[in-house]
Amino acid sequence: MAEQYRKSNSTLTREYSLRAPSAVGSTLALAISAAMLNSAYAEEVALDKLVIEEEQVAADANPYAEPGAPYKAKQLSDSRHTRDIADTPQTMTVLTKTAIEESGKTELKDLLSAQPGITLGTGEGGNSFGDRYIIRGYEARSDVFTDGLREPGMITRETFALEQVEISKGPSSTFAGRGSTGGSVNTVTKKASMEDDFTTLQGGLGSDDYKRYTVDTNKVLRDDLAVRLNVLYSEADVPDRSPAGELRHGALLSGVYQATSDFTVSADYYYFRGKDRADLGYALDRTSGDFLKYDYVGQDGLDFQNSEADIFTLTLAKDFGPGVRLENKTRFGETVNEYITTAYSARFTNGLRNFTGWQENDYFGNQTNLLIDRELFGKRNSIVVGVELAKEGVDAGNYSVTTDNSFTIDPYNADNGLWQGSVSRSDVSSSLDLKTLSFYLMDTVTLNEDWEIFAGLRYDRFDYELDKAQSTGRDGSITPATTYSYDDSFWNGHFGVVYSPWESGNVYASWSTSSNINGGEADAGTNCGYGGLCTDSDGNYSNADPEQSTNLELGTKWNLFDNRLLLTAAVFRTTKDDVIEGGNDSYVSGGSLNTGKNRVEGVELGLSGNITAKLSGQIGIAIMDSETLESYDADNVGKPKANFAEKSANAQLRYQLTPAFAFGGTATYSSEIFGGQPDAGSSGDIELPSYTVYDLFASYQFNKNLSLRANIQNVTDEEYYTAVYRGGSIVYLGDARSANLTLNYKF
Repeated sequence: MAEQYRKSNSTLTREYSLRAPSAVGSTLALAISAAMLNSAYAEEVALDKLVIEEEQVAADANPYAEPGAPYKAKQLSDSRHTRDIADTPQTMTVLTKTAIEESGKTELKDLLSAQPGITLGTGEGGNSFGDRYIIRGYEARSDVFTDGLREPGMITRETFALEQVEISKGPSSTFAGRGSTGGSVNTVTKKASMEDDFTTLQGGLGSDDYKRYTVDTNKVLRDDLAVRLNVLYSEADVPDRSPAGELRHGALLSGVYQATSDFTVSADYYYFRGKDRADLGYALDRTSGDFLKYDYVGQDGLDFQNSEADIFTLTLAKDFGPGVRLENKTRFGETVNEYITTAYSARFTNGLRNFTGWQENDYFGNQTNLLIDRELFGKRNSIVVGVELAKEGVDAGNYSVTTDNSFTIDPYNADNGLWQGSVSRSDVSSSLDLKTLSFYLMDTVTLNEDWEIFAGLRYDRFDYELDKAQSTGRDGSITPATTYSYDDSFWNGHFGVVYSPWESGNVYASWSTSSNINGGEADAGTNCGYGGLCTDSDGNYSNADPEQSTNLELGTKWNLFDNRLLLTAAVFRTTKDDVIEGGNDSYVSGGSLNTGKNRVEGVELGLSGNITAKLSGQIGIAIMDSETLESYDADNVGKPKANFAEKSANAQLRYQLTPAFAFGGTATYSSEIFGGQPDAGSSGDIELPSYTVYDLFASYQFNKNLSLRANIQNVTDEEYYTAVYRGGSIVYLGDARSANLTLNYKF
């Protein structure tokens, strides 16, 4: 009797059939006939009991992971992705809870910057200092989602409450809405479970005054009600860069209520406060190419970077019978990002250059999805019909700094005395109100055992209004208070086909598009070259069409070793048309509308899961090429993209030496990165060298309750650089060597 598997939305259902080779079938038929003919003489036969042993799954296990493969995710959390990752025609990188914990990285930006095809951007030049990601060479700081809904604000993002991190590569506005040119990131939070009670306590100590404590506790209050609480307290110095450091505390409270057998209500509240002192790293002499390696990390008594988040999410889910489900998600969010950071610069008075800013974000989002998984016209159809409403509000301003005491700055000494003076927060300098209404329809059709197709279409309608207060330019010119207001709409599509004649593998092809609006980066105001609102030479801003991106991808995915190892490979080409360029001055709204075009193409390879019974891994390699095809400035044509690494790789491996002891490590490689303005290509004279960084970890399980993990980051103490501002005045410095121990107690 052949054992088969049928794929469904969220489960793998085991079925049995009598399909078998003909010889086996004939033998079975003869045996049945003989038994019938001799039934009168049959004796009682005792049959052995068939027992199918299921793997024991912990109550706090990642529900989206492949059982028995700690580094392999089986599914995406977003129910709009109706197929497993192995059967989805798109490049996906998913970091599981185990991979995140064993890496020792506690910030989302550190996790993402280590992934192939992702780099970081600096905060100077109209962008708030905060997490800024660039995927495949394209800005993605507004393309961050949590549990399928857009995450408000540009803030510091922690990992203590994350179940997994999902990175989708390539344009995908059908799912994400505006933006997502290079891809998008969806973080998945830990949810309350009605399976069992558990509590996990973690405490970590390490070098550079590292202290980190977390609590993860789940309580089943009744058969139909459960709550879960995750709590964080963390503080540490930036390795070898004290007094730069961080202080964070946060919590995620979630609950689930099974109101009826087919109606579920879940809710969560996320709270976070971060009080950091940023390290702006080094500067780069763009003439000589030499790094100015300062110990200076800002001014005592003045510098700070604060992040705040208060986000509430409510989810309702109703089953209407086999194959029909309705989901509704509502999110209210408020975030704050405020900072004063000081860098040394010989071009400024007393050698100081202050970067200041504050930003308050309000977000409301509502997403409704009707999911229908039924047979239509003789074929299995997995249909998603959705509507989404979003309202984003962003108020921004700066700080004025008056220094009373005078002293000589020694950039090679981190301690330059206590700053004295006064700080005043400005009124609102820009206020953005962005409303979006979206409709989408998707369907995955199983044509037969070998062929499956996916098609999606989305319509977005938005209203944009930006109030800009009177301002004084760097040349002393005064721009009066202005209100910019316009509306527009765009369509996007996604089409993929999967051919899988083999038991374990497939090949696929996909086409997808994305659109981004004039002023689509909510944190940039009217700083045109950084994604803010752009105007033409006559001051017109509504003349700009949305930027359009198209991605073509051909790939293959292979599920091996009882589905515990996934191998992927893909070639792709992303072309962005109607690019809105910043013109000659990125700090003002004037630009050049829809005059640019650029392209990124390359290959990505991936591996995740169990390589052997004892060896697990997550490996990714990206080899890419970028080119500016058209520009308002002919000198830009042919230049590669800025903040872009043509080659990057990451490999995290763990080996289970004994049932109690495991060890492993991570290697991260990035080729050279050129500085420059995002919309104009790289400058060519600002270059960060390539680097390779190695991390190590080991864990020991004393008993079922108690374990210990050790992490060493940057074992060789490699000096490396992760991002550069276009002028070279800011070069982010990668963390120096550090080490810590984490004790884990679960009961």
